[in-house]
Amino acid sequence: MIDRARETGSFGLAAALTRAGLTALRATAPGGRARWERTNHAGRPVALYAGPASALAAAVGAGRVRPAAGFAVLAAGACGAYDDVAGAGDPRRGFRAHLGALREGEVTSGAVKLFGISAAGLVAGALLKERALDKVLAGVVIAGTAHLVNLVDVRPGRAAAAVLALGAPGLLREGPGARCAAAAMGAAAAVLPDDLGGREMLGDTGAHALGAALGTAIALSRGRAGLAAHAAALVAAAAYGDRVSAVARWERWEGIG
Repeated sequence: MIDRARETGSFGLAAALTRAGLTALRATAPGGRARWERTNHAGRPVALYAGPASALAAAVGAGRVRPAAGFAVLAAGACGAYDDVAGAGDPRRGFRAHLGALREGEVTSGAVKLFGISAAGLVAGALLKERALDKVLAGVVIAGTAHLVNLVDVRPGRAAAAVLALGAPGLLREGPGARCAAAAMGAAAAVLPDDLGGREMLGDTGAHALGAALGTAIALSRGRAGLAAHAAALVAAAAYGDRVSAVARWERWEGIG
């Protein structure tokens, strides 16, 4: 019989830290409440407190498993936070738009986020794996999963639900990967009710951080063949990012469940 005490502890700790962070941020609103407000797809005001709250909680949870995993989550969250602030109001989305701007000499916040998360993923992959090819594959998986979760963050609850769905298979295994998956899921579960209710949104901060936590879970639990398969799928998802977002945006999902 598999002992799930560690996974349960990781899930519970991340969930508790996320709720505590949400409460603290709502009470203090550093920099003023206007900084934390956005307008969602339906034209209604929504708060960004869930992003940093879940990012910090997932980083703590992943960092308890492996310091390199915590670093990857924190770095992805920090890059996402920069884009949330500096890129507010920028209509450009996707790799092509930001790389196109970079070719014309403009360094967008999206480009900073892209290269920052990619670099952090590769550093974390190098620390988590022993062989050179495995290090690169793990880095691609960590950065790619962070990007994937952000791609589906186009409607209330989509990103948090994706983290729960994608993280669940990882709990079938034992070891550090399962505990990282549990940490990501705990943070996602803690914000899901507010996200679905249109009161909070993860933003780039939370989506990228939770995705990176899932990526480290995959990197810690898969061998070379598994990493290669995940990396290929994630590269394909990035190449067809508009289609991935369009599927996640599909309004009929609202009535399922």
